[in-house]
Amino acid sequence: MRNSFAALAVAGCFVGAGAGLRAEVIDRILAVVDGALVTQSDVAIAVRLGLVPAAAPDPVSGVLDVLIERRLMLAEVDRYAPPAPPEADVDRHVADIRARAGAQFDAILLQGGISVEQLRRQVRDDLRIDAYLQQRFGAMQPSEEEILKYYRDHAAVFSQNGAVRPFTDAHDVAKAALVAERRGVTIRDWIAGLRKRANVNVLPR
Repeated sequence: MRNSFAALAVAGCFVGAGAGLRAEVIDRILAVVDGALVTQSDVAIAVRLGLVPAAAPDPVSGVLDVLIERRLMLAEVDRYAPPAPPEADVDRHVADIRARAGAQFDAILLQGGISVEQLRRQVRDDLRIDAYLQQRFGAMQPSEEEILKYYRDHAAVFSQNGAVRPFTDAHDVAKAALVAERRGVTIRDWIAGLRKRANVNVLPR
């Protein structure tokens, strides 16, 4: 199976060059997730449009991993078919992406081979994923004892000018931070489970 995917890893077209032919690389498949392809252009577009933050020391691998996880989450979301987000929300997010890209926006889409409507579909799916995660993992309510322990264990976070803020003042911030931390761990565990059950093939680069 790996060899057959590797044979597909480079899509080429042949262009006449004098008496011979030369191959031009159009795109490269970086991973196959339950039959869905993640390509080099997917990674490039995600980075250039700021859809996924590039991480050192290997930005390609980091972004690829995020896109693989996105495919897995989207497949799970599609099983439950949550309602589509309001088009006004899609418009706002696309406008933010356009603003970040600036004058290069149209060129990035052209070079990546996607249209504005395809970008809108990606944004719409991202919003569906966010809504699903919030619905499934957004109802965590730590006890007051747990919030107090988090506050004490992270005293430096709640310090200002060398003095720790009183718990009553920092309560809501500590609660939000604890919920976010636990939610992040729970979601990471959930994604790890999805990945174990899926057929994920990352091709050598």
